[in-house]
Amino acid sequence: MEHRIKELRTSSGWTQEQFAEKLGVSRQTIISIENGRYKPSLELAYKISKLFGLTIEDVFIFEKESE
Repeated sequence: MEHRIKELRTSSGWTQEQFAEKLGVSRQTIISIENGRYKPSLELAYKISKLFGLTIEDVFIFEKESE
């Protein structure tokens, strides 16, 4: 799963710490998400997209899994 979180966060002028505070998570969580080491829960993905005023599909790029 790819995403636009870092791009959107930086264009909003937020540091990782500020972004984490807005979402109620740790800065380490934001670092892990941005580096692709952690996939956010559906609830967190929804909070992230809502914070940017976008749909989940506008923030996250879901790739089809091979069958």
